[in-house]
Amino acid sequence: MTAKPSSGQPSSGKSVLGAGLLAAVACAVCCAGPLLAVLGGIGAGSVIGAIWIPVLAVVAVAAASAAVWVHRRRRRASACQAEPGPVDVGMPTRIPSGSGPDRLPQ
Repeated sequence: MTAKPSSGQPSSGKSVLGAGLLAAVACAVCCAGPLLAVLGGIGAGSVIGAIWIPVLAVVAVAAASAAVWVHRRRRRASACQAEPGPVDVGMPTRIPSGSGPDRLPQ
């Protein structure tokens, strides 16, 4: 018969190491797609810029105009917001069964 370690004894640390390794592998698998997409986009932009420099200028102008458009759109959206404050939504009432709006008591 073998003796079981009591709950008061510290563990060997192998389970913590295994859990950490499993978490690192899961993180790598989860983040691999977005990282490859970002790096692929940067690489594709570099290849296009190296092959044909005018395309890089067109991309830069398009990015700058998109940034200006987003900035102006956010400013316009913030200018038309109502002032915060309490809003009266009313209290819902329960209409008794068998009586509609035309048969309410007077």
